[in-house]
Amino acid sequence: MKKILITGGAGFIGSHVVRLFVKKYPEYAIYNLDKLTYAGNLENLTDIEKYPNYHFIKADIVDGNKMFELFQQYQFDGVIHLAAESHVDRSIENPMEFIMTNVVGTVNLLNAARKIWKDSTGKKMFYHVSTDEVYGSLGETGAFTETTPYMPHSPYSASKASSDHFVRAYHDTYGIPIVISNCSNNYGPNQFPEKLIPLFINNIKHQKKLPVYGQGINVRDWLHVEEHATAIDTIFHKGKIGETYNIGGNNEWKNIDLIKKLIEIVDRKLGRPDGTSLSLITYVTDRAGHDLRYAIDASKLKNELGWEPKIKFTEGFETTVEWYLANEKWLENVTSGSYQEYYRKMYDNR
Repeated sequence: MKKILITGGAGFIGSHVVRLFVKKYPEYAIYNLDKLTYAGNLENLTDIEKYPNYHFIKADIVDGNKMFELFQQYQFDGVIHLAAESHVDRSIENPMEFIMTNVVGTVNLLNAARKIWKDSTGKKMFYHVSTDEVYGSLGETGAFTETTPYMPHSPYSASKASSDHFVRAYHDTYGIPIVISNCSNNYGPNQFPEKLIPLFINNIKHQKKLPVYGQGINVRDWLHVEEHATAIDTIFHKGKIGETYNIGGNNEWKNIDLIKKLIEIVDRKLGRPDGTSLSLITYVTDRAGHDLRYAIDASKLKNELGWEPKIKFTEGFETTVEWYLANEKWLENVTSGSYQEYYRKMYDNR
């Protein structure tokens, strides 16, 4: 049985990866390691928590000694590293938190893998999940490729760029078998409501203001989170050691157009007249270091490993809105903080 450590597995993307691996690979033992910060929510995984191949570990990757102990105890065969601070606005307010988690935490995992895997004869894999934001900003044309020079503009993207460099350095210096992926913006169920799509769905529903940075002309490429999980699965099992793969959705939207589309869908599903919530749009001062445009060229992933997105954005967008409107209790628990009681209820007395 393969033993796979998935860090950040209670978070937005991580929970979808954990679910996919637990269900698809019953012969694997899946260890979900999460610190359970504000964005880590075990309620995201209630449907699979009783599966015999699922195990939860509450720990902080910043604790290097603990990471070594876990590697020594469980003898992981693979790591899918998703644990990270990821909200740009928070990184501007508190960059040190991002440096500790995203850089120091990643190096702690690499050090544990280096020591425990040093004399291993079995096949191992350290998969580092990163972001397209490390590449900086694009003009109106072009797309990021795996060879695009790094040019991060926020403390968040700088911390992720640094962690990418350490992962490659540990491969080159110590021979750790690694792969890296850089993905565009994700959307879908279970995303913490500080991010644009769940925040605005909730605000439209409750007729609250929709704060738009600048003029809303910033462009992002959007990928459904379940597709990201399948891409991670493909890269983990088929990716070439030492390589980087970009993951994209082929769905570029200006922020303002995305928000207007959200308004159209939410108002329609709530039975409101068309355009009811357009007046909620409020333009605010642009964010410092706000990259103009991201776009991903994912042709390497398609040509070499055979993966490409299948969910049409209009379909994915509709089902995402439906999920948030239908899961009001989940959203209430997250916004109120009461979801954190779930861990204490389920695990503290074990």
